[in-house]
Amino acid sequence: MNIQIHSVRFDADKKLIDFVTQKVNKLTMISDDIVNAEVFLRLDHDETRENKVTEIKVEYPRGPLFARKQSKTFEEATDQVIDALKKQIVKQKAKLRGE
Repeated sequence: MNIQIHSVRFDADKKLIDFVTQKVNKLTMISDDIVNAEVFLRLDHDETRENKVTEIKVEYPRGPLFARKQSKTFEEATDQVIDALKKQIVKQKAKLRGE
């Protein structure tokens, strides 16, 4: 799977990039049909503490999947996005089987 990580309005350190890559790679355990993943890490202009946004778009054979979450840390937002994408993939697989 090809993973592209974009950090918007800041420079992501290697530790954060490694964390995101590791989490996105875990999606292949659910489905090995994933071709490409594009990750956007953004700092929101909002002055609140929850200004870290993670967006992930996954190229899936039955159509692209997308999730966006906002949290206090990029790690927490990434975990939430991965959970949302896992649910979407499971739902797509169930639809394909006709459940």
